[in-house]
Amino acid sequence: MKRAFRDLIIHLLDEHRILTVATNRPDGWPQATVVSYCNDGLVIYFFTDRDGQKVQNISCDPRVSAAIAKDYHRPLDIKGLSLAGRALVVDDKTEVDHAYGLLLVRYPEYRVLPKPNRHEIALVRITPEIVSVVDYAKGYGHADLMRVTEDDLAEFVERRRHHWAGESAANHDAEPVSVSAARRAKARG
Repeated sequence: MKRAFRDLIIHLLDEHRILTVATNRPDGWPQATVVSYCNDGLVIYFFTDRDGQKVQNISCDPRVSAAIAKDYHRPLDIKGLSLAGRALVVDDKTEVDHAYGLLLVRYPEYRVLPKPNRHEIALVRITPEIVSVVDYAKGYGHADLMRVTEDDLAEFVERRRHHWAGESAANHDAEPVSVSAARRAKARG
């Protein structure tokens, strides 16, 4: 996807705090729920009850849809996004801690609450595959549809690789290398 669209999607994710996530129930009916979320670039996280319906639904079918927007007073100011992606319950402690840190940055008021108990509260990661950005300033109902590629997620994957290895991202001075840049370097030599 074009860098400008990627940056716009991340900007929209960064400026909102509430997301509606729709999961697929075992009986076929969709279930939409509002959650507090945080994001690391294009990747979205939310915490939820480990025994709740969302986690049960995701364990049966990882496909989800999500949407963010806010209430605009003028119709031509409407901006938001919806996406289709895959959800996964994350059990890796370093990734859970990373997401919890992101959550506290977005919601500093949550610092007064105890840290979520991993046996009761699950972390869900949504990796988008298709994103639709709505921008009525470009015309009533205007939306741009984009597919998210491995290259779009490369920066996140590189940061996560350091966390998975038990290393802090702060210990690395170099900028993350995109997958396409790494492929070009490998091809050269």
